[in-house]
Amino acid sequence: MDLLRRFSMRFRVLGTLNSEPVCRQAGMEVRIMKDFTSNLLLTSKFLVLCSLFSVRHSLLSTLLKSHIKNLISKIVPCLSAFVAISSIFTNFAKNFSMAKVALSVPKGTRDFSPAQMARRNYIFSILRSVFEKHGFQPIETPSMEQLSTLMGKYGEEGDRLIFRVLNSGDFMNSVPADKEHTSSEVIKHISEKGLRYDLTVPFARFVVMNQNEISFPFRRYQMQPVWRADRPQKGRYREFYQCDVDVIGTRSQMEEAGLMDILDSAFQKLGVNVILKINNRKILQGIADALGVSDRFVEFTVSLDKLDKTGWEGVGKELIERGFPTDVPQKLMDIMQPVSSNEAMLTQLKKHLVSEAGLKGIAEMEELLGFIDALELKSQVKFDVSLARGLSYYTGAIFEVSACDVAMGSICGGGRYDDLTGIFGLPGVSGVGVSFGADRIYDVMMELKLFPENISRTADILLINFSDDSAADLMKMAKKLRENGIACVVYPEAAKMKKQFSYADAYAFPYTLIQGPDEKAAGIVTIKQMSSGKQIQIRENELFSCDLSAIELLFV
Repeated sequence: MDLLRRFSMRFRVLGTLNSEPVCRQAGMEVRIMKDFTSNLLLTSKFLVLCSLFSVRHSLLSTLLKSHIKNLISKIVPCLSAFVAISSIFTNFAKNFSMAKVALSVPKGTRDFSPAQMARRNYIFSILRSVFEKHGFQPIETPSMEQLSTLMGKYGEEGDRLIFRVLNSGDFMNSVPADKEHTSSEVIKHISEKGLRYDLTVPFARFVVMNQNEISFPFRRYQMQPVWRADRPQKGRYREFYQCDVDVIGTRSQMEEAGLMDILDSAFQKLGVNVILKINNRKILQGIADALGVSDRFVEFTVSLDKLDKTGWEGVGKELIERGFPTDVPQKLMDIMQPVSSNEAMLTQLKKHLVSEAGLKGIAEMEELLGFIDALELKSQVKFDVSLARGLSYYTGAIFEVSACDVAMGSICGGGRYDDLTGIFGLPGVSGVGVSFGADRIYDVMMELKLFPENISRTADILLINFSDDSAADLMKMAKKLRENGIACVVYPEAAKMKKQFSYADAYAFPYTLIQGPDEKAAGIVTIKQMSSGKQIQIRENELFSCDLSAIELLFV
């Protein structure tokens, strides 16, 4: 009876999820089974009583016969009920298993196929080689940081874009119940960690925590994902990779020039034509001083940093909306009017900037441009006074890189930070670095078709499988080839030749190795160049003494 009650309850629940007529039918069948079971139990009790009292009375016998006849009449509909319920469950299970689930990834994130990963790794390998040639060492930091580490380092807009991580367990218990709270007040109680917004602040934290184990100046590079709760659009993602290179423990502007050399070398190797834009935060401070808005420097730079997106009209409108004096936009345009060269811009700034910060910024820019001239970089270097870089921890030179041939935002950025470690308890340690936006660089290279054609190939040789009997020999042959530095794969089944060659084409194997029964008996193999269709034969012992370059020479 308990089982039947559970059946009835289950179907009542399903009635809210599935077809109500079907569930009503199931309920009816369950009731039939319930009536049958009640009668069966009553009959059992009656027979037990008759047995105990050895009843032989004809009236009782007649009643018993009548009851059994009635019971038998209910067996047929009961069996039908069992069949009906079985069918209902079968159909429900089938419909449930066939239900389509709308699969997707969160907006601003992406999956990467093997071909995409090959192209991404191409970028990473070039950057890594450039970084290491300049003496930088790799580190990694956790994906999550304490919010106390992250907050207040990126300006007001940056702080809003930090992904918070909820505390473990029943996190709402930590919210005081004495009053209603705003969302920002609740967050303080339910979240203590956040996904890293960039790699620079975690690096500063790393330096402070490991200051006794590292020697200064410390040169590091780091390639890891970062997360920003931004609105996804072309070239802007919520999860993306940064490739950072930083020097910490020196104030010499030789390092700024060295980073410019890294930027130039990396993009020359990647084949991307770029403009290297530079400015100095002290110059921006000098401009704010000249405009009389130095007390609102952060707001000023946040608005100015949007010049490329909104133009002078947009910047001026935002400054007025923020409550700056109405004459500020015009004075700003007079100071920053375009000129023909970097030197001419320095000359123009000297006419307007008179504060200590402004003059120091001009002096630093003159020194840096001198170092850059000595390096004879191939990329164009532009002294762009409108470049502000919204991150509040920058204190000196700032950099930004834009692709010349694609309409996209900056693909690199960075600058000098004099006291980022000071907020973590290690004052007076200056650093400078740049961050390569790997995902935007990828998009630029895809649009310009700059990736090598054979970049996505899986391995060098596919060994064709003629029969199951040859599997062990093919595996042994592949092992010997790998020992010679040749990447190879054995096709796992003795499939048709056409299928195996199609597989080789799909995964861009440049060569296939064929050894049929006759070739095996003669101790030779056939190597086919997939691009040309050309085939050559070579003895096994000669093959096992070849590396990939030797095989390539066979087809020259």
